[in-house]
Amino acid sequence: MRNLLILILFTVCAAPVALAQTTDDEYHKAEFFAGFSHNRVDTGLADEDFDDDPGFDDDDFDDFFDQRTGYNGFNISATGNFHPFLGAKFDFSGHYKSQELLIDPDRFDVRSSLYNVLGGIQVKDNRVDNESRLKPFAHALVGVGIARNEFAGLDDLEGIDDDISETGFAGAFGGGLDIRLSESVDLRAVQLDYNPTRFFDSTQHNFRIGVGFVFH
Repeated sequence: MRNLLILILFTVCAAPVALAQTTDDEYHKAEFFAGFSHNRVDTGLADEDFDDDPGFDDDDFDDFFDQRTGYNGFNISATGNFHPFLGAKFDFSGHYKSQELLIDPDRFDVRSSLYNVLGGIQVKDNRVDNESRLKPFAHALVGVGIARNEFAGLDDLEGIDDDISETGFAGAFGGGLDIRLSESVDLRAVQLDYNPTRFFDSTQHNFRIGVGFVFH
Protein backbone atom coordinates (compact mmCIF):
# COMPACT_ATOMS: atom_id res chain seq x y z
CA MET A 1 0.00 0.00 0.00
CA ARG A 2 2.92 2.33 0.75
CA ASN A 3 4.28 1.92 -2.79
CA LEU A 4 0.83 2.60 -4.24
CA LEU A 5 0.52 5.83 -2.26
CA ILE A 6 3.96 6.87 -3.51
CA LEU A 7 2.84 6.23 -7.10
CA ILE A 8 -0.31 8.30 -6.61
CA LEU A 9 1.67 11.14 -5.03
CA PHE A 10 4.19 11.03 -7.87
CA THR A 11 1.37 11.18 -10.43
CA VAL A 12 -0.08 14.31 -8.84
CA CYS A 13 3.30 16.03 -8.42
CA ALA A 14 4.44 15.23 -11.96
CA ALA A 15 1.24 16.44 -13.60
CA PRO A 16 2.24 20.16 -13.89
CA VAL A 17 5.52 19.23 -15.59
CA ALA A 18 3.77 16.85 -17.98
CA LEU A 19 1.14 19.45 -18.83
CA ALA A 20 3.80 21.97 -19.72
CA GLN A 21 5.82 19.60 -21.90
CA THR A 22 3.38 17.40 -23.80
CA THR A 23 2.15 18.24 -27.29
CA ASP A 24 0.97 14.74 -28.18
CA ASP A 25 -2.62 14.68 -29.43
CA GLU A 26 -2.77 10.86 -29.51
CA TYR A 27 -4.44 9.94 -26.26
CA HIS A 28 -7.52 8.05 -25.13
CA LYS A 29 -10.40 10.51 -25.25
CA ALA A 30 -12.63 8.55 -22.87
CA GLU A 31 -12.58 5.69 -20.40
CA PHE A 32 -15.24 3.73 -18.55
CA PHE A 33 -14.78 1.81 -15.32
CA ALA A 34 -17.00 -0.81 -13.69
CA GLY A 35 -16.18 -2.95 -10.72
CA PHE A 36 -16.73 -4.23 -7.21
CA SER A 37 -16.38 -1.83 -4.32
CA HIS A 38 -16.13 -2.23 -0.55
CA ASN A 39 -16.76 0.74 1.73
CA ARG A 40 -15.82 1.01 5.39
CA VAL A 41 -18.73 3.22 6.40
CA ASP A 42 -18.50 5.41 9.48
CA THR A 43 -21.91 5.12 11.11
CA GLY A 44 -21.05 7.80 13.66
CA LEU A 45 -22.33 5.47 16.39
CA ALA A 46 -20.48 3.27 18.85
CA ASP A 47 -21.36 0.65 21.43
CA GLU A 48 -21.43 3.20 24.22
CA ASP A 49 -24.21 5.09 22.44
CA PHE A 50 -26.55 2.21 23.29
CA ASP A 51 -25.22 1.14 26.68
CA ASP A 52 -27.53 3.50 28.58
CA ASP A 53 -30.62 2.47 26.65
CA PRO A 54 -32.04 -0.84 27.92
CA GLY A 55 -34.15 -1.16 24.77
CA PHE A 56 -31.00 -1.52 22.68
CA ASP A 57 -28.84 -3.62 24.98
CA ASP A 58 -28.00 -6.17 22.33
CA ASP A 59 -24.70 -7.32 20.84
CA ASP A 60 -26.11 -7.66 17.31
CA PHE A 61 -27.38 -4.10 17.29
CA ASP A 62 -24.14 -2.74 18.74
CA ASP A 63 -21.99 -4.65 16.25
CA PHE A 64 -24.05 -3.51 13.26
CA PHE A 65 -23.80 0.18 14.10
CA ASP A 66 -20.37 0.16 15.74
CA GLN A 67 -18.44 3.13 14.32
CA ARG A 68 -17.16 1.75 10.98
CA THR A 69 -18.72 -1.26 9.30
CA GLY A 70 -18.29 -2.93 5.90
CA TYR A 71 -20.70 -2.30 3.03
CA ASN A 72 -20.34 -4.10 -0.33
CA GLY A 73 -21.49 -2.79 -3.69
CA PHE A 74 -20.41 -1.39 -7.04
CA ASN A 75 -18.56 1.56 -8.51
CA ILE A 76 -18.83 2.86 -12.06
CA SER A 77 -17.27 5.92 -13.63
CA ALA A 78 -16.89 7.69 -16.96
CA THR A 79 -14.02 10.03 -17.77
CA GLY A 80 -13.76 12.39 -20.71
CA ASN A 81 -10.12 13.27 -21.26
CA PHE A 82 -9.47 16.78 -22.56
CA HIS A 83 -5.68 16.47 -22.28
CA PRO A 84 -3.20 13.55 -22.33
CA PHE A 85 -2.95 13.82 -18.54
CA LEU A 86 -6.28 15.32 -17.45
CA GLY A 87 -9.90 14.27 -17.62
CA ALA A 88 -13.32 15.28 -16.30
CA LYS A 89 -14.70 12.37 -14.29
CA PHE A 90 -18.21 11.30 -13.27
CA ASP A 91 -18.38 8.66 -10.54
CA PHE A 92 -21.35 6.73 -9.16
CA SER A 93 -21.25 4.09 -6.43
CA GLY A 94 -23.69 2.15 -4.30
CA HIS A 95 -22.90 0.20 -1.13
CA TYR A 96 -25.23 -2.00 0.89
CA LYS A 97 -25.48 -3.96 4.12
CA SER A 98 -28.31 -6.12 5.48
CA GLN A 99 -28.61 -7.88 8.81
CA GLU A 100 -31.21 -9.51 11.00
CA LEU A 101 -31.10 -8.11 14.51
CA LEU A 102 -32.59 -9.38 17.74
CA ILE A 103 -33.63 -7.00 20.50
CA ASP A 104 -35.25 -9.40 22.91
CA PRO A 105 -38.01 -10.33 22.33
CA ASP A 106 -38.27 -8.62 18.94
CA ARG A 107 -36.52 -9.58 15.72
CA PHE A 108 -36.22 -7.25 12.75
CA ASP A 109 -34.21 -6.60 9.59
CA VAL A 110 -32.05 -3.58 8.80
CA ARG A 111 -31.23 -2.73 5.18
CA SER A 112 -28.74 0.10 4.81
CA SER A 113 -27.50 1.76 1.63
CA LEU A 114 -25.09 4.53 0.72
CA TYR A 115 -24.92 6.16 -2.72
CA ASN A 116 -22.32 8.61 -4.00
CA VAL A 117 -22.91 10.81 -7.07
CA LEU A 118 -19.64 12.63 -7.72
CA GLY A 119 -17.74 14.61 -10.31
CA GLY A 120 -14.29 16.14 -10.60
CA ILE A 121 -10.84 15.83 -12.14
CA GLN A 122 -8.68 12.77 -12.79
CA VAL A 123 -4.91 12.86 -13.38
CA LYS A 124 -3.54 9.97 -15.43
CA ASP A 125 -1.21 9.26 -18.34
CA ASN A 126 -3.70 8.63 -21.16
CA ARG A 127 -1.25 8.69 -24.07
CA VAL A 128 -1.78 5.93 -26.59
CA ASP A 129 1.97 5.44 -27.01
CA ASN A 130 2.54 5.03 -23.28
CA GLU A 131 4.54 1.79 -23.16
CA SER A 132 4.23 1.19 -19.43
CA ARG A 133 1.80 -1.51 -18.32
CA LEU A 134 1.34 0.26 -14.98
CA LYS A 135 -0.91 3.32 -14.98
CA PRO A 136 -1.24 5.09 -11.63
CA PHE A 137 -3.97 7.70 -11.35
CA ALA A 138 -5.36 10.18 -8.84
CA HIS A 139 -8.65 12.02 -8.61
CA ALA A 140 -10.50 14.62 -6.56
CA LEU A 141 -14.30 14.32 -6.69
CA VAL A 142 -17.15 16.10 -4.93
CA GLY A 143 -20.92 15.79 -5.08
CA VAL A 144 -23.79 14.39 -3.07
CA GLY A 145 -24.32 11.29 -0.98
CA ILE A 146 -27.59 9.56 -0.15
CA ALA A 147 -27.85 7.41 2.97
CA ARG A 148 -30.84 5.24 3.79
CA ASN A 149 -31.76 2.81 6.56
CA GLU A 150 -34.88 0.66 6.21
CA PHE A 151 -36.18 -1.27 9.21
CA ALA A 152 -38.59 -4.19 8.88
CA GLY A 153 -40.47 -5.60 11.84
CA LEU A 154 -40.59 -2.52 14.05
CA ASP A 155 -44.32 -2.68 14.70
CA ASP A 156 -43.80 -3.28 18.42
CA LEU A 157 -41.15 -0.60 18.91
CA GLU A 158 -42.56 2.87 19.34
CA GLY A 159 -40.81 6.09 18.39
CA ILE A 160 -38.57 4.61 15.69
CA ASP A 161 -39.04 5.42 12.00
CA ASP A 162 -38.95 2.41 9.72
CA ASP A 163 -37.36 4.38 6.85
CA ILE A 164 -34.66 6.97 7.54
CA SER A 165 -32.86 8.75 4.69
CA GLU A 166 -30.63 11.77 4.30
CA THR A 167 -28.94 13.60 1.42
CA GLY A 168 -25.77 15.61 1.93
CA PHE A 169 -22.26 16.44 0.77
CA ALA A 170 -19.94 13.65 -0.34
CA GLY A 171 -16.47 13.44 -1.80
CA ALA A 172 -13.82 10.97 -2.95
CA PHE A 173 -10.13 11.80 -2.78
CA GLY A 174 -7.63 9.15 -3.75
CA GLY A 175 -6.49 7.10 -6.68
CA GLY A 176 -5.20 3.72 -7.67
CA LEU A 177 -3.35 1.60 -10.17
CA ASP A 178 -4.46 0.25 -13.56
CA ILE A 179 -2.63 -2.54 -15.38
CA ARG A 180 -2.84 -2.65 -19.17
CA LEU A 181 -4.28 -5.89 -20.53
CA SER A 182 -4.73 -4.74 -24.12
CA GLU A 183 -4.93 -1.52 -26.12
CA SER A 184 -8.53 -0.97 -25.03
CA VAL A 185 -8.82 -2.80 -21.68
CA ASP A 186 -7.07 -2.30 -18.34
CA LEU A 187 -7.37 -4.14 -15.06
CA ARG A 188 -7.97 -1.79 -12.16
CA ALA A 189 -5.87 -3.64 -9.61
CA VAL A 190 -6.86 -1.33 -6.79
CA GLN A 191 -8.61 1.96 -6.13
CA LEU A 192 -8.41 3.58 -2.69
CA ASP A 193 -10.50 6.59 -1.69
CA TYR A 194 -11.17 8.68 1.35
CA ASN A 195 -14.95 9.09 1.06
CA PRO A 196 -16.22 11.75 3.49
CA THR A 197 -19.96 12.33 3.77
CA ARG A 198 -22.07 14.81 5.69
CA PHE A 199 -25.33 13.43 7.11
CA PHE A 200 -27.47 14.30 10.12
CA ASP A 201 -25.33 17.33 11.03
CA SER A 202 -22.12 15.31 11.37
CA THR A 203 -19.25 14.20 9.13
CA GLN A 204 -18.62 10.53 8.41
CA HIS A 205 -15.08 9.46 7.52
CA ASN A 206 -15.55 6.54 5.13
CA PHE A 207 -12.94 4.64 3.15
CA ARG A 208 -13.68 2.68 -0.01
CA ILE A 209 -11.58 0.20 -1.97
CA GLY A 210 -12.40 -1.27 -5.36
CA VAL A 211 -11.26 -3.45 -8.25
CA GLY A 212 -12.61 -3.89 -11.77
CA PHE A 213 -12.00 -3.21 -15.44
CA VAL A 214 -11.36 -0.04 -17.43
CA PHE A 215 -12.42 0.28 -21.07
CA HIS A 216 -10.98 2.88 -23.46
